[in-house]
Amino acid sequence: MCAFRYRRPLEPGLKIAITLRFLASGDSFQSMEFNWRTAHNTIRMFIPDVCEAIVEEYAKDVFRTPTTEDGWREIAQGFQDKWNFPHVCGALDGKHVAIRKPKDSGSIYYNYKGFFSIVILVLCDANYKAIWAHVGSPGSQSDCGIYNDSPMFQGIQDETIKLPPPDPMPNDTEDTPYFFIGDDAFPLRQHMLKPYSARYLENEQLVLNYRLSRARRVVKNLFGILGARFRCLLNRLEVTPEKAVSITKACLTLHNLFRDRYGVNNVSVDEEDEDKEVIPGLWRTDTVMHEVEDQLRALRANAAGQALRTTMQHYFNSDAGSVPWQLRILGLQPREIVSD
Repeated sequence: MCAFRYRRPLEPGLKIAITLRFLASGDSFQSMEFNWRTAHNTIRMFIPDVCEAIVEEYAKDVFRTPTTEDGWREIAQGFQDKWNFPHVCGALDGKHVAIRKPKDSGSIYYNYKGFFSIVILVLCDANYKAIWAHVGSPGSQSDCGIYNDSPMFQGIQDETIKLPPPDPMPNDTEDTPYFFIGDDAFPLRQHMLKPYSARYLENEQLVLNYRLSRARRVVKNLFGILGARFRCLLNRLEVTPEKAVSITKACLTLHNLFRDRYGVNNVSVDEEDEDKEVIPGLWRTDTVMHEVEDQLRALRANAAGQALRTTMQHYFNSDAGSVPWQLRILGLQPREIVSD
């Protein structure tokens, strides 16, 4: 009777070590072949599997998208306490992750920067933690298009995801909706606040843009931490889009896991000195992840979105919502701002 001899499988610990090394360094499979004495095609095969196992094990625990009004209020309180911006339920932004050209994909994954990619769209809380993410859309799509097709947007529209009902902001009496904040890629809606994009703005509008930029900085820093900690996201992933999604989701899951377990970052983020001047984080001096193109800027804001932005503009320029340093940062004189 013929006895078959099989090669011993790689130890789970070795697979995890190689995977974590790949995520952290972004080394090519060929270079890791010699360091770990494991064939590059074997490494290419099992790294996405290990990433899927990481996501399956930890994602449900570390991605806690609120399902109740109190959960969203807790996030909004974080933005109020840390960034002086009330009623914000998260900062939204997207980034490109470069991949090799998928077979027979045409130009669907080809982005405006001239390479093939998938897109990460992340909703971030006040402490640089992802509370919701959409990973894997083709690089040719915009932030707005991805968000409009996402379960988050659909849930907001059909009210299966319930943000808290409007209530007064601190030191105010007018009921104001709860909302997300984003850049100019997103349309202005009742539940999405974005800055003014015109070139010549009134002083009150400049104040709103400054306050909004200050609060939205958290999602920029999240991507800065992500890219600095997981260098594979800064290089081209030599895998299929499906496997690139698994790798990217594992990076986001581990990022949230580190935030839960350790709290502090080993990556320098943007900070403010005693005068509220921004001290740029060290990640800004290194290679950063590519922005997603703003393709839908021409979309018109609806009346509810315009009313929300006007309300926030008046609030931040009034005694109720202003902060002592906002005029100095913008180089404006107190007499130029009319308080309500």
